[in-house]
Amino acid sequence: MHDLPPDLTRLRTLETWLAHTLDRVRQQITAAEQRDAERRHGEHARPPEPDWLIEEGLDGRHAVYVHVGGCHMAGKRSKGVQRDHALRALADGVDACPHCRPDSELGYLE
Repeated sequence: MHDLPPDLTRLRTLETWLAHTLDRVRQQITAAEQRDAERRHGEHARPPEPDWLIEEGLDGRHAVYVHVGGCHMAGKRSKGVQRDHALRALADGVDACPHCRPDSELGYLE
């Protein structure tokens, strides 16, 4: 049983097709390596997660929650703040997130 054609014409055609396929595979490998390198660079260059977050309301002017950085309940309208800003927000009446309890983390007692 033969798995390759016996004549030169079909063998050359097969060789051309295999070379083309090998080129495509190598291009895909290069692209995958580039994506992986870009992902690793992005992870390395990512700024550190803030320690504290202030979540703003829909109007964008009023804070609605103070969160510990990385809280899974922090919404998309959250921004990182310094410790003193988070404490000041709690003192001004902004609610502490009931899930991450930043008031406990900050040592803030009403």
